[in-house]
Amino acid sequence: MEKSSKVCVTGGAGYLGSWLVKKLLERGHIVHATLRSLDDPSKVGLLKSLPDEDTRLLLFEADIYNPDEFERAIEGCEFVFHVATPKQHNNQSSQYKDTSEAAVAGVESIVKSCIRSGTVKRLIYTASVMAASPLKEDGTGFKDCMDESCWTPLNLSFPYSNDYTMGYIRSKTLAEKEVLSYNGNGGLEVVTLACGLVGGDTLLPYIPLSVLAIVSQITGSLSNYHNLCLLQEELGSVPLVHIDDVCEAHVFCMENISSVHGRFLCATTYPTITEIRNYYRENYPELGVTEESLEGPGRGIGCCSRKLLDMGFEYKYDMKKILDGSVECARRQGVLN
Repeated sequence: MEKSSKVCVTGGAGYLGSWLVKKLLERGHIVHATLRSLDDPSKVGLLKSLPDEDTRLLLFEADIYNPDEFERAIEGCEFVFHVATPKQHNNQSSQYKDTSEAAVAGVESIVKSCIRSGTVKRLIYTASVMAASPLKEDGTGFKDCMDESCWTPLNLSFPYSNDYTMGYIRSKTLAEKEVLSYNGNGGLEVVTLACGLVGGDTLLPYIPLSVLAIVSQITGSLSNYHNLCLLQEELGSVPLVHIDDVCEAHVFCMENISSVHGRFLCATTYPTITEIRNYYRENYPELGVTEESLEGPGRGIGCCSRKLLDMGFEYKYDMKKILDGSVECARRQGVLN
């Protein structure tokens, strides 16, 4: 790295956010990290335990349901990573009717804070592949493959979904479209990374939901397995990415490119549920894998985009390393005996 930058990370105490903050500090950057509450000792303690936090990490209290609170954290920064997303609706909020409204309003407010700052060059938004379904608009089947032109049809409902997951899909889709619409405003570059299901290790004292989904065929947790099934029903496969790779991709879009904007898929591999199950059966026979199977016409949709790779990014963790890392994480957290 040639120089140190001042950067902001929203949602700094989450699964991806905390790993990203750690990586940025290791690279020598000054980090402004936001948390919903500075009175949460576990989340504050997590970030305060990171190397160099005493000299290069500043914590700010900010909530997506009060998006103007992010202005102080963004002030003076050159790059902003918008990782935070509302997952549970705050019923006490009369301002927004659901998480979708809150997510879109949060994006709008953060973009305006970036432009007002006069210092922010690039906003990098953590999007989700759940907003990039290759399903045809009428739901009659899948396109040949997934790329950055794919947007999830919000008029459809998906097997294995519920109000929570459909709310998440809707909010991530609408928020990503909203943030991309601001590219170029006030000279701001906007990048979105549509990230796959994130696996591997964690800094958190508990196992993240995405890792629980990845190991659900071993744990036998039906709710987590249904989340895996939802991904395959919506996307035609289960896009996976390692926590270290996905954070490296975020930093890459900040450090390694003088000018960049637009949407990028960020997943290493696109296996089916059966391929994941077969890997566990072959490599972890002692753990006992569930017998359910979910295959059918149109399953096994891959990615036909190399946008991120063509810019020079390289993934370091293949499917084996992602699944092995997720199993090890689950063991360490006591989910697997």
